[in-house]
Amino acid sequence: MTPSGLSVEVSHGALVAGARSADRERAVFDLRRDAWGHGLGRALDALVAAGARHAVADPADTPRVQAAGIAVTAVADGASAAVYGLPSSPAMRAVSVVLSTKRLRAGEGVSYGYTHRATTDTWIGLVAGGYGQGVARALGNRVAIAVDGRMCPVVGRIAMDVCVVDLGADGARTLPGTPVTLFGGEGPARGNLLAWTEATGWSAAELAGVIGASVPRRTVA
Repeated sequence: MTPSGLSVEVSHGALVAGARSADRERAVFDLRRDAWGHGLGRALDALVAAGARHAVADPADTPRVQAAGIAVTAVADGASAAVYGLPSSPAMRAVSVVLSTKRLRAGEGVSYGYTHRATTDTWIGLVAGGYGQGVARALGNRVAIAVDGRMCPVVGRIAMDVCVVDLGADGARTLPGTPVTLFGGEGPARGNLLAWTEATGWSAAELAGVIGASVPRRTVA
């Protein structure tokens, strides 16, 4: 993981299943932008395993894609959403941790400019990962993420390396190191990218791609 603690897990099985769900003889998969942050090598391995025939690739990656037996064409199609599982069942999971917690009194503000002020006494958690790691600034005060399997609203502006969540009145029980899922996985944040697209106006591929390109990645089954 990065010093901030944010990283992504990319499921090989999900990529393969997504590619197999499309018409592999005709579908044109999008491998540009490092396979939208999933990693070109990972996505290419999945397409080969699924028997894909066609893809769009960045010019520098074209020889590698062709060497894998996949023809490079000019325009992608809707199959790309299927292989990456976007937006509701992403093959990528963005994971982080709680760095620290703090009591917040009613009326006290959070983050730059105090765009959020607590309406009642509560606890907040500092979560690793901010706009420096690709977490869009527009998400502040507009979405929730999963802290140990419980959805908690992101409050205040997104900072460079962290964001803040409202843990509620029982937040004192949340310890540093508690796992956080921003999107993906099998828990309540699985389809979170859909809410992120509504909050930011970005596509799910852009949202996943910018984080995937900014933090360490590892392959999971």
